[in-house]
Formats: sequence, structure tokens, C-alpha cells
Amino acid sequence: MGFDTQIADGLGALGIRASVDQISRLDAYILLLARWNKVYNLTAVRAARDMVSRHILDSASASHALDGHRIADVGSGAGLPGIPLAILNPDRAFVLIDASAKRTRFLEQARIELALPQVTVVRQRVEAYRPRDLFTTAVSRAFSSTRDFVDNAGHLVAPNGRLLAMKGRVHSERPDTPGNGWRVETTERLNVPGIEGVRHLLIIVSDSPN
Repeated sequence: MGFDTQIADGLGALGIRASVDQISRLDAYILLLARWNKVYNLTAVRAARDMVSRHILDSASASHALDGHRIADVGSGAGLPGIPLAILNPDRAFVLIDASAKRTRFLEQARIELALPQVTVVRQRVEAYRPRDLFTTAVSRAFSSTRDFVDNAGHLVAPNGRLLAMKGRVHSERPDTPGNGWRVETTERLNVPGIEGVRHLLIIVSDSPN
């Protein structure tokens, strides 16, 4: 059983137009993830139907904030948000970075099965990764601390690039400031269909872009 209709309706609610092929690939990704998850424990979300909102639509909600051609998914894990974003943005190049062997094996399999030639998988700790070409955007759902995200991934981003931190609740009384030459330019509240909890997207830029 597929989830094409649920995916299409959710993307529509986010204002994202997707082709039949893109929706089919997103559905195939869920089914692949659910199958691998039984053995490799890639995500705490067990039910494939729940993956539509908590993984596909949550990842897709950051699509509008991508900037430029080269995108890094930092701490990609099961390919989130990188794989859904790559499916929805076929003209951009994505590099999925994760240090785990089992997770990068899954990412390689997903890249092949979903026919995503613009996706590259890198198995390395992000703080040690030194790409030949810098990224215009680095995005992550993996860091609870904005400061940790900036400290570990800031060196990946080109001047005038941006970091996108996907987070849950943001406490205004305890600001999670990035520091280290970076500032939060915008904090967006995301309304993700099927998710009751609060979601936010922090757009982080350099204090002194060149």
C-alpha cells in the first residue's frame, strides 16, 4: 500500500507543487525506509504512514529556504531532510553527510533505487569534512543546539551562504544564539500537516558575509 494521496495532499497544504513522479519517489522512499528500519533501526518512527508527516512533509517544509545550487544535509541519518528535498529539487546538488556505516549504506541504496544522480553520500564526521567546493546552504535536523550546528558545520558554507536549523520549540526566554560569527536572520514557525508539535526553521547567516 502506498501513500501517494497523503503525500500529495500534504505537499499541497505546504504550497509545494510536485509531479506525479516526485510523489511516487517520495512514496518509494517511505517504503524503502520502513523496510530497512525493521533491521537497522534508522528512525524511531515505526509506522510507514506516520513517516509521511514526520519525515516527508517535515523535511519538505524547508524547501522554500534553500539557496543556491550546492546543498549539504548535515547529520543526514536516514536521509532527512536531504532525500525528500533532493526529490523535490532535482536541479540542485545534494551531499548527505553522516558518520555511521549502516546509515550511509542505506543512503547509498536509496540514492540508487530512487534514481537520484544529483545526490552524493559522504561517510565522515561533519567537523572533519573538508569539501573541495563549499556549499550555498547547509541544513540539518540533527542538532539540538544551534551553537553546535554552527560550530560543526559553519566551515562547509561559502560566503553569503546560509545554515538552516530545523528545530522544535524555540524558547524566546532562553535564546539559542549561534555565536562564532553567525546570527539568526529569521525564525520561521512551520505548520506541517499531520504534526501537532511546534516546528521552527532558523535561517542563520554570517555576521560579515563577503
